[in-house]
Amino acid sequence: MKITLWSLVLPCLLILAFLQAQAKQGKRPNVVVVLCDDLGYGDLACYGHPKIKTPHLDRMAEGGIRFTDFYSSAPVCSPSRVGLLTGRSPNRAGVYDWIPGGRGVHMRTSEVTIPHLLKKAGYATCMSGKWHCNGKFNSPQQPQPDAAGFDHWFGTQNNASPSHENPKNFVRNGKVVGPLKGFSCQLVMDEALGWLKKQQARDAEQPFFLYVAFHEPHEPVASPKEMVNQYDGVAKNLNQAQYFANVTNVDAAVGKLMKTLKSMKLDENTLVVFTSDNGPETLLRYGPRSGRSFGVADPLRGMKLWTTEAGFRVAGIMRWPARIEPGQVSGRVVSALDFLPTFCELAGTKPPKDLALDGTSFLPALEDKPVKREKPLVWVYYNALNNRRVAMRDGQWKVLAKLSIGKLKTIDSRNADQVKGATLSDFQVFDLSQDVGEKEDLAKANPVKLAELKKKLQTHYRELVEGSHVWGK
Repeated sequence: MKITLWSLVLPCLLILAFLQAQAKQGKRPNVVVVLCDDLGYGDLACYGHPKIKTPHLDRMAEGGIRFTDFYSSAPVCSPSRVGLLTGRSPNRAGVYDWIPGGRGVHMRTSEVTIPHLLKKAGYATCMSGKWHCNGKFNSPQQPQPDAAGFDHWFGTQNNASPSHENPKNFVRNGKVVGPLKGFSCQLVMDEALGWLKKQQARDAEQPFFLYVAFHEPHEPVASPKEMVNQYDGVAKNLNQAQYFANVTNVDAAVGKLMKTLKSMKLDENTLVVFTSDNGPETLLRYGPRSGRSFGVADPLRGMKLWTTEAGFRVAGIMRWPARIEPGQVSGRVVSALDFLPTFCELAGTKPPKDLALDGTSFLPALEDKPVKREKPLVWVYYNALNNRRVAMRDGQWKVLAKLSIGKLKTIDSRNADQVKGATLSDFQVFDLSQDVGEKEDLAKANPVKLAELKKKLQTHYRELVEGSHVWGK
Protein backbone atom coordinates (compact mmCIF):
# COMPACT_ATOMS: atom_id res chain seq x y z
CA MET A 1 0.00 0.00 0.00
CA LYS A 2 1.48 3.30 -1.10
CA ILE A 3 1.37 6.05 1.51
CA THR A 4 1.45 9.59 0.13
CA LEU A 5 2.26 12.81 1.94
CA TRP A 6 -1.29 14.02 1.26
CA SER A 7 -2.81 10.95 2.92
CA LEU A 8 -0.86 11.87 6.07
CA VAL A 9 -1.54 15.59 5.95
CA LEU A 10 -5.26 15.44 5.13
CA PRO A 11 -6.35 13.82 8.42
CA CYS A 12 -4.31 16.40 10.34
CA LEU A 13 -5.98 19.23 8.43
CA LEU A 14 -9.41 17.79 9.08
CA ILE A 15 -8.69 17.43 12.79
CA LEU A 16 -7.38 21.01 12.91
CA ALA A 17 -10.46 22.31 11.13
CA PHE A 18 -12.68 20.39 13.55
CA LEU A 19 -10.87 21.78 16.59
CA GLN A 20 -11.08 25.33 15.20
CA ALA A 21 -14.80 24.89 14.60
CA GLN A 22 -15.27 23.57 18.12
CA ALA A 23 -13.31 26.49 19.56
CA LYS A 24 -15.39 28.97 17.57
CA GLN A 25 -18.61 27.29 18.65
CA GLY A 26 -17.53 27.40 22.27
CA LYS A 27 -16.68 31.11 22.25
CA ARG A 28 -19.05 33.02 24.47
CA PRO A 29 -21.29 35.39 22.52
CA ASN A 30 -21.55 39.12 22.88
CA VAL A 31 -25.01 40.32 23.88
CA VAL A 32 -26.78 43.51 22.79
CA VAL A 33 -30.23 44.46 24.10
CA VAL A 34 -31.99 47.29 22.28
CA LEU A 35 -35.01 48.55 24.21
CA CYS A 36 -37.59 51.00 22.84
CA ASP A 37 -39.86 53.19 24.95
CA ASP A 38 -43.63 52.84 24.31
CA LEU A 39 -43.26 51.07 20.96
CA GLY A 40 -46.56 49.41 20.08
CA TYR A 41 -46.81 45.73 19.17
CA GLY A 42 -47.98 46.69 15.69
CA ASP A 43 -45.64 49.62 15.03
CA LEU A 44 -43.10 47.84 12.81
CA ALA A 45 -43.63 46.83 9.21
CA CYS A 46 -42.66 43.24 10.05
CA TYR A 47 -45.40 43.22 12.72
CA GLY A 48 -48.00 44.42 10.28
CA HIS A 49 -47.94 48.22 10.26
CA PRO A 50 -49.17 49.28 6.81
CA LYS A 51 -47.37 52.63 6.65
CA ILE A 52 -44.31 52.85 8.91
CA LYS A 53 -41.07 51.95 7.14
CA THR A 54 -38.65 49.81 9.16
CA PRO A 55 -36.35 48.15 6.60
CA HIS A 56 -33.46 47.46 8.98
CA LEU A 57 -35.63 45.78 11.62
CA ASP A 58 -37.46 43.86 8.91
CA ARG A 59 -34.07 42.62 7.68
CA MET A 60 -33.04 41.75 11.23
CA ALA A 61 -36.20 39.68 11.61
CA GLU A 62 -35.57 37.95 8.28
CA GLY A 63 -32.05 37.10 9.44
CA GLY A 64 -33.20 35.68 12.77
CA ILE A 65 -36.39 35.16 14.76
CA ARG A 66 -39.47 37.33 15.07
CA PHE A 67 -41.44 36.36 18.18
CA THR A 68 -45.21 36.78 18.14
CA ASP A 69 -45.62 36.11 21.90
CA PHE A 70 -42.89 38.20 23.49
CA TYR A 71 -43.56 39.99 26.80
CA SER A 72 -42.12 42.86 28.78
CA SER A 73 -41.97 42.50 32.55
CA ALA A 74 -44.50 45.31 33.22
CA PRO A 75 -46.96 47.52 31.31
CA VAL A 76 -45.05 50.70 32.24
CA CYS A 77 -41.45 51.90 32.00
CA SER A 78 -39.60 51.85 35.36
CA PRO A 79 -40.79 48.44 36.59
CA SER A 80 -40.34 47.00 33.10
CA ARG A 81 -36.67 48.03 33.07
CA VAL A 82 -36.03 46.76 36.58
CA GLY A 83 -37.60 43.42 35.68
CA LEU A 84 -35.51 43.16 32.52
CA LEU A 85 -32.26 43.83 34.39
CA THR A 86 -32.98 41.54 37.36
CA GLY A 87 -34.93 38.62 35.88
CA ARG A 88 -37.48 39.11 38.66
CA SER A 89 -40.92 40.66 38.85
CA PRO A 90 -40.22 44.35 39.54
CA ASN A 91 -42.59 44.09 42.53
CA ARG A 92 -39.87 42.10 44.29
CA ALA A 93 -37.59 45.11 43.93
CA GLY A 94 -40.29 47.50 45.16
CA VAL A 95 -40.66 49.25 41.80
CA TYR A 96 -44.40 49.10 41.19
CA ASP A 97 -44.93 52.04 38.84
CA TRP A 98 -43.02 54.65 36.84
CA ILE A 99 -40.64 56.74 39.01
CA PRO A 100 -41.04 60.55 38.91
CA GLY A 101 -37.87 62.58 39.21
CA GLY A 102 -36.78 63.23 42.79
CA ARG A 103 -38.73 60.33 44.34
CA GLY A 104 -37.23 57.95 46.86
CA VAL A 105 -38.09 54.78 44.93
CA HIS A 106 -35.11 53.15 43.22
CA MET A 107 -33.54 49.85 42.26
CA ARG A 108 -31.55 49.03 45.40
CA THR A 109 -27.93 47.85 45.47
CA SER A 110 -29.14 44.52 46.87
CA GLU A 111 -30.66 43.65 43.50
CA VAL A 112 -28.51 41.38 41.33
CA THR A 113 -28.51 42.46 37.70
CA ILE A 114 -27.45 41.14 34.29
CA PRO A 115 -24.40 43.45 34.11
CA HIS A 116 -23.39 42.43 37.65
CA LEU A 117 -23.31 38.77 36.72
CA LEU A 118 -21.81 39.16 33.25
CA LYS A 119 -19.12 41.49 34.54
CA LYS A 120 -18.10 38.87 37.10
CA ALA A 121 -17.99 36.38 34.23
CA GLY A 122 -15.50 38.56 32.37
CA TYR A 123 -17.75 40.69 30.17
CA ALA A 124 -17.30 44.41 29.53
CA THR A 125 -20.59 46.24 30.17
CA CYS A 126 -22.13 49.46 28.85
CA MET A 127 -25.49 51.20 29.19
CA SER A 128 -26.58 54.00 26.86
CA GLY A 129 -29.96 55.75 26.91
CA LYS A 130 -32.90 55.92 29.30
CA TRP A 131 -32.21 54.66 32.83
CA HIS A 132 -35.41 55.32 34.82
CA CYS A 133 -34.55 52.89 37.61
CA ASN A 134 -34.36 55.62 40.24
CA GLY A 135 -35.87 58.99 41.16
CA LYS A 136 -32.72 60.79 42.21
CA PHE A 137 -30.66 60.47 39.08
CA ASN A 138 -26.92 61.18 39.22
CA SER A 139 -27.13 61.72 42.96
CA PRO A 140 -25.14 60.01 45.73
CA GLN A 141 -28.44 59.50 47.55
CA GLN A 142 -29.38 56.55 45.31
CA PRO A 143 -27.56 53.88 43.27
CA GLN A 144 -26.75 54.85 39.68
CA PRO A 145 -26.07 52.65 36.61
CA ASP A 146 -22.48 51.95 37.69
CA ALA A 147 -23.80 50.45 40.94
CA ALA A 148 -25.89 48.10 38.77
CA GLY A 149 -22.73 46.77 37.11
CA PHE A 150 -22.17 49.02 34.10
CA ASP A 151 -18.54 49.90 33.35
CA HIS A 152 -19.65 52.84 31.21
CA TRP A 153 -22.97 54.67 31.24
CA PHE A 154 -24.54 57.52 29.33
CA GLY A 155 -28.13 58.39 29.97
CA THR A 156 -31.04 60.30 31.45
CA GLN A 157 -33.34 59.69 34.40
CA ASN A 158 -36.50 59.54 32.29
CA ASN A 159 -37.28 61.24 28.96
CA ALA A 160 -34.87 63.06 26.67
CA SER A 161 -35.50 66.74 27.38
CA PRO A 162 -36.82 69.05 26.06
CA SER A 163 -37.56 66.40 23.41
CA HIS A 164 -35.74 63.82 21.29
CA GLU A 165 -34.22 66.67 19.30
CA ASN A 166 -31.12 68.36 20.79
CA PRO A 167 -31.53 66.98 24.34
CA LYS A 168 -29.88 68.76 27.26
CA ASN A 169 -30.18 66.30 30.13
CA PHE A 170 -27.67 63.51 29.42
CA VAL A 171 -25.07 62.42 31.96
CA ARG A 172 -21.94 60.39 31.21
CA ASN A 173 -20.40 58.40 34.05
CA GLY A 174 -21.63 60.91 36.62
CA LYS A 175 -20.72 64.06 34.67
CA VAL A 176 -23.36 66.32 33.13
CA VAL A 177 -22.85 66.44 29.36
CA GLY A 178 -24.82 69.59 28.52
CA PRO A 179 -26.69 70.43 25.28
CA LEU A 180 -26.27 67.93 22.46
CA LYS A 181 -26.94 68.29 18.75
CA GLY A 182 -29.02 65.60 17.05
CA PHE A 183 -31.77 63.13 17.88
CA SER A 184 -31.78 60.98 20.97
CA CYS A 185 -31.79 57.49 19.44
CA GLN A 186 -28.88 58.39 17.17
CA LEU A 187 -26.94 60.01 20.03
CA VAL A 188 -27.57 56.98 22.23
CA MET A 189 -26.45 54.57 19.51
CA ASP A 190 -23.39 56.64 18.66
CA GLU A 191 -22.33 56.61 22.31
CA ALA A 192 -22.78 52.85 22.53
CA LEU A 193 -20.84 52.18 19.34
CA GLY A 194 -18.12 54.65 20.32
CA TRP A 195 -17.66 52.77 23.58
CA LEU A 196 -17.64 49.45 21.72
CA LYS A 197 -14.88 50.56 19.34
CA LYS A 198 -12.71 51.73 22.24
CA GLN A 199 -13.44 48.54 24.15
CA GLN A 200 -12.47 46.37 21.19
CA ALA A 201 -9.25 48.36 20.77
CA ARG A 202 -8.42 47.66 24.43
CA ASP A 203 -9.27 43.95 24.31
CA ALA A 204 -10.76 42.43 21.18
CA GLU A 205 -11.12 39.04 22.90
CA GLN A 206 -13.25 40.26 25.80
CA PRO A 207 -16.98 39.61 25.29
CA PHE A 208 -19.36 42.51 25.93
CA PHE A 209 -22.88 43.26 27.11
CA LEU A 210 -24.41 46.37 25.60
CA TYR A 211 -27.75 47.78 26.83
CA VAL A 212 -29.11 50.40 24.43
CA ALA A 213 -32.30 52.01 25.79
CA PHE A 214 -33.91 54.41 23.34
CA HIS A 215 -36.24 57.21 24.48
CA GLU A 216 -38.25 56.85 21.30
CA PRO A 217 -41.14 56.79 20.57
CA HIS A 218 -42.17 58.14 24.01
CA GLU A 219 -43.51 61.69 24.17
CA PRO A 220 -42.44 64.44 23.62
CA VAL A 221 -41.85 63.12 20.09
CA ALA A 222 -39.46 64.86 17.69
CA SER A 223 -38.12 63.43 14.44
CA PRO A 224 -35.73 64.42 11.60
CA LYS A 225 -37.43 66.57 8.98
CA GLU A 226 -36.34 64.38 6.07
CA MET A 227 -37.94 61.35 7.73
CA VAL A 228 -41.13 63.27 8.52
CA ASN A 229 -41.31 64.29 4.86
CA GLN A 230 -41.37 60.59 3.88
CA TYR A 231 -44.85 60.40 5.37
CA ASP A 232 -46.28 63.48 3.68
CA GLY A 233 -49.55 62.32 2.16
CA VAL A 234 -49.25 58.96 3.96
CA ALA A 235 -49.97 60.02 7.54
CA LYS A 236 -53.28 61.69 8.29
CA ASN A 237 -51.62 64.75 9.83
CA LEU A 238 -48.22 66.20 10.77
CA ASN A 239 -48.30 64.82 14.31
CA GLN A 240 -48.85 61.30 13.02
CA ALA A 241 -46.08 61.81 10.45
CA GLN A 242 -43.80 62.80 13.34
CA TYR A 243 -44.60 59.53 15.13
CA PHE A 244 -44.13 57.41 12.02
CA ALA A 245 -40.77 59.12 11.41
CA ASN A 246 -39.81 58.55 15.05
CA VAL A 247 -40.10 54.79 14.60
CA THR A 248 -38.22 55.03 11.30
CA ASN A 249 -35.43 56.89 13.10
CA VAL A 250 -35.22 54.06 15.64
CA ASP A 251 -34.97 51.66 12.72
CA ALA A 252 -32.12 53.70 11.24
CA ALA A 253 -30.24 53.58 14.56
CA VAL A 254 -30.62 49.78 14.64
CA GLY A 255 -29.33 49.72 11.06
CA LYS A 256 -26.26 51.62 12.22
CA LEU A 257 -25.71 49.03 14.96
CA MET A 258 -25.94 46.09 12.59
CA LYS A 259 -23.65 47.74 10.03
CA THR A 260 -21.03 48.48 12.69
CA LEU A 261 -21.11 44.95 14.12
CA LYS A 262 -20.58 43.57 10.64
CA SER A 263 -17.74 45.98 9.78
CA MET A 264 -16.03 45.03 13.05
CA LYS A 265 -16.58 41.33 12.27
CA LEU A 266 -18.60 40.93 15.46
CA ASP A 267 -22.01 40.21 14.03
CA GLU A 268 -21.60 36.44 13.63
CA ASN A 269 -21.26 35.75 17.35
CA THR A 270 -23.34 38.59 18.79
CA LEU A 271 -26.88 38.01 20.02
CA VAL A 272 -28.87 41.16 19.28
CA VAL A 273 -32.28 41.47 20.93
CA PHE A 274 -34.75 44.20 19.96
CA THR A 275 -37.86 44.84 22.06
CA SER A 276 -39.93 47.47 23.93
CA ASP A 277 -40.52 48.28 27.59
CA ASN A 278 -44.32 48.19 27.24
CA GLY A 279 -47.17 48.84 24.83
CA PRO A 280 -48.07 52.08 23.05
CA GLU A 281 -49.08 55.30 24.76
CA THR A 282 -52.62 56.64 24.61
CA LEU A 283 -52.96 59.80 22.53
CA LEU A 284 -53.05 63.02 24.57
CA ARG A 285 -52.70 61.36 28.01
CA TYR A 286 -49.92 63.84 28.78
CA GLY A 287 -52.07 66.87 27.96
CA PRO A 288 -51.04 69.90 25.88
CA ARG A 289 -47.33 69.04 25.70
CA SER A 290 -48.06 65.88 23.77
CA GLY A 291 -50.13 64.82 20.80
CA ARG A 292 -47.93 62.54 18.75
CA SER A 293 -48.54 59.15 20.34
CA PHE A 294 -49.92 57.27 17.36
CA GLY A 295 -48.63 53.84 18.32
CA VAL A 296 -50.81 50.79 17.71
CA ALA A 297 -51.03 47.35 19.26
CA ASP A 298 -53.27 45.68 16.67
CA PRO A 299 -54.69 43.04 17.02
CA LEU A 300 -54.29 43.19 20.79
CA ARG A 301 -56.64 44.72 23.37
CA GLY A 302 -55.68 47.77 25.44
CA MET A 303 -52.62 50.02 25.53
CA LYS A 304 -49.73 50.90 27.83
CA LEU A 305 -50.75 50.73 31.54
CA TRP A 306 -53.23 47.89 30.83
CA THR A 307 -52.86 44.29 31.97
CA THR A 308 -54.52 43.07 28.78
CA GLU A 309 -52.14 41.86 26.07
CA ALA A 310 -51.39 45.27 24.54
CA GLY A 311 -49.93 46.49 27.83
CA PHE A 312 -46.98 44.12 27.77
CA ARG A 313 -47.01 41.95 24.66
CA VAL A 314 -44.37 43.69 22.55
CA ALA A 315 -42.11 43.25 19.57
CA GLY A 316 -39.33 40.72 20.13
CA ILE A 317 -36.70 40.19 17.43
CA MET A 318 -33.45 38.26 17.87
CA ARG A 319 -30.52 37.78 15.52
CA TRP A 320 -27.43 35.65 16.15
CA PRO A 321 -26.04 34.09 12.95
CA ALA A 322 -23.78 31.63 14.80
CA ARG A 323 -26.79 29.98 16.42
CA ILE A 324 -30.13 31.25 15.12
CA GLU A 325 -31.43 29.96 11.81
CA PRO A 326 -32.79 32.86 9.72
CA GLY A 327 -36.35 33.42 8.62
CA GLN A 328 -38.11 32.15 11.74
CA VAL A 329 -41.44 33.36 13.10
CA SER A 330 -41.98 31.85 16.54
CA GLY A 331 -45.04 31.60 18.77
CA ARG A 332 -42.96 30.42 21.74
CA VAL A 333 -43.66 32.48 24.86
CA VAL A 334 -40.59 34.53 25.82
CA SER A 335 -40.28 37.31 28.40
CA ALA A 336 -37.74 39.99 29.22
CA LEU A 337 -37.62 38.23 32.61
CA ASP A 338 -35.84 35.42 30.75
CA PHE A 339 -32.86 37.58 29.79
CA LEU A 340 -30.88 37.20 33.02
CA PRO A 341 -30.91 33.39 33.28
CA THR A 342 -30.36 33.04 29.53
CA PHE A 343 -27.44 35.45 29.33
CA CYS A 344 -25.86 33.81 32.36
CA GLU A 345 -26.10 30.45 30.59
CA LEU A 346 -24.45 31.92 27.50
CA ALA A 347 -21.70 33.46 29.61
CA GLY A 348 -20.98 30.19 31.39
CA THR A 349 -22.09 31.40 34.80
CA LYS A 350 -25.11 31.06 37.07
CA PRO A 351 -27.25 33.44 39.14
CA PRO A 352 -26.87 33.14 42.93
CA LYS A 353 -28.72 30.08 44.25
CA ASP A 354 -30.76 32.15 46.70
CA LEU A 355 -32.03 34.51 43.98
CA ALA A 356 -35.78 34.09 43.39
CA LEU A 357 -36.06 34.42 39.61
CA ASP A 358 -39.31 34.71 37.67
CA GLY A 359 -37.75 34.04 34.27
CA THR A 360 -36.02 31.03 32.74
CA SER A 361 -33.70 30.31 29.82
CA PHE A 362 -35.23 31.08 26.44
CA LEU A 363 -32.53 29.17 24.53
CA PRO A 364 -34.90 26.28 23.59
CA ALA A 365 -37.07 28.81 21.72
CA LEU A 366 -34.16 29.56 19.38
CA GLU A 367 -34.67 26.04 18.02
CA ASP A 368 -38.47 26.27 18.12
CA LYS A 369 -38.70 24.20 21.29
CA PRO A 370 -40.91 25.04 24.30
CA VAL A 371 -39.47 27.27 27.00
CA LYS A 372 -39.59 25.25 30.21
CA ARG A 373 -41.11 27.32 33.01
CA GLU A 374 -41.36 26.31 36.65
CA LYS A 375 -43.90 29.09 37.16
CA PRO A 376 -46.23 31.03 34.87
CA LEU A 377 -45.70 34.68 33.93
CA VAL A 378 -47.56 36.92 36.41
CA TRP A 379 -48.09 40.68 36.34
CA VAL A 380 -49.48 42.66 39.27
CA TYR A 381 -49.84 46.32 38.35
CA TYR A 382 -51.69 48.13 41.12
CA ASN A 383 -52.25 51.29 39.07
CA ALA A 384 -53.61 49.72 35.86
CA LEU A 385 -56.08 51.66 33.72
CA ASN A 386 -58.27 48.60 33.19
CA ASN A 387 -60.21 47.19 36.14
CA ARG A 388 -58.45 43.82 36.33
CA ARG A 389 -54.98 44.60 37.65
CA VAL A 390 -53.63 41.04 37.99
CA ALA A 391 -52.74 38.93 34.96
CA MET A 392 -51.16 35.55 34.22
CA ARG A 393 -49.93 33.84 31.04
CA ASP A 394 -49.74 30.07 31.41
CA GLY A 395 -49.13 28.23 28.16
CA GLN A 396 -51.89 29.21 25.75
CA TRP A 397 -54.03 30.60 28.57
CA LYS A 398 -54.41 34.17 29.82
CA VAL A 399 -56.12 34.96 33.13
CA LEU A 400 -57.23 38.36 34.42
CA ALA A 401 -58.52 39.12 37.94
CA LYS A 402 -59.79 42.06 39.96
CA LEU A 403 -58.27 43.12 43.28
CA SER A 404 -60.31 43.97 46.37
CA ILE A 405 -58.33 47.17 47.01
CA GLY A 406 -58.11 50.54 45.28
CA LYS A 407 -55.35 51.67 42.95
CA LEU A 408 -51.85 52.15 44.37
CA LYS A 409 -48.59 53.55 42.98
CA THR A 410 -46.33 51.84 45.51
CA ILE A 411 -46.37 49.67 48.60
CA ASP A 412 -45.01 51.05 51.84
CA SER A 413 -45.51 50.54 55.56
CA ARG A 414 -48.78 52.50 55.48
CA ASN A 415 -50.59 50.21 53.05
CA ALA A 416 -48.64 46.93 53.22
CA ASP A 417 -51.19 45.16 55.42
CA GLN A 418 -53.99 46.23 53.10
CA VAL A 419 -52.14 44.87 50.08
CA LYS A 420 -51.27 41.58 51.75
CA GLY A 421 -54.88 41.12 52.78
CA ALA A 422 -56.26 41.80 49.30
CA THR A 423 -58.15 39.06 47.49
CA LEU A 424 -58.66 38.22 43.82
CA SER A 425 -62.09 38.00 42.18
CA ASP A 426 -64.02 38.16 38.88
CA PHE A 427 -61.62 35.94 36.98
CA GLN A 428 -61.58 35.98 33.19
CA VAL A 429 -60.00 33.26 31.04
CA PHE A 430 -58.89 33.57 27.43
CA ASP A 431 -57.39 31.07 25.03
CA LEU A 432 -54.75 33.20 23.31
CA SER A 433 -54.06 30.52 20.72
CA GLN A 434 -57.55 31.21 19.34
CA ASP A 435 -58.36 34.65 20.72
CA VAL A 436 -55.36 36.99 20.80
CA GLY A 437 -57.71 39.98 21.16
CA GLU A 438 -59.14 38.64 24.46
CA LYS A 439 -62.71 38.97 23.19
CA GLU A 440 -64.27 35.73 24.45
CA ASP A 441 -64.16 35.06 28.19
CA LEU A 442 -64.23 31.28 28.67
CA ALA A 443 -64.58 31.32 32.47
CA LYS A 444 -68.24 30.22 32.50
CA ALA A 445 -67.99 27.91 29.50
CA ASN A 446 -65.00 26.00 30.89
CA PRO A 447 -65.36 25.77 34.70
CA VAL A 448 -62.76 23.01 35.03
CA LYS A 449 -60.07 25.08 33.34
CA LEU A 450 -61.21 28.14 35.31
CA ALA A 451 -60.77 26.30 38.61
CA GLU A 452 -57.31 25.07 37.60
CA LEU A 453 -56.07 28.48 36.43
CA LYS A 454 -57.71 30.32 39.33
CA LYS A 455 -55.88 28.14 41.85
CA LYS A 456 -52.58 28.59 40.02
CA LEU A 457 -52.90 32.37 39.82
CA GLN A 458 -53.86 32.68 43.48
CA THR A 459 -50.83 30.60 44.49
CA HIS A 460 -48.34 32.60 42.45
CA TYR A 461 -50.00 35.93 43.23
CA ARG A 462 -49.70 35.23 46.95
CA GLU A 463 -46.06 34.17 46.63
CA LEU A 464 -45.26 37.36 44.71
CA VAL A 465 -47.01 39.62 47.22
CA GLU A 466 -45.16 37.97 50.11
CA GLY A 467 -41.86 38.41 48.24
CA SER A 468 -42.42 42.05 47.26
CA HIS A 469 -40.36 44.84 48.81
CA VAL A 470 -42.18 47.20 51.18
CA TRP A 471 -40.82 50.74 51.47
CA GLY A 472 -40.80 52.80 54.67
CA LYS A 473 -42.97 55.89 55.02
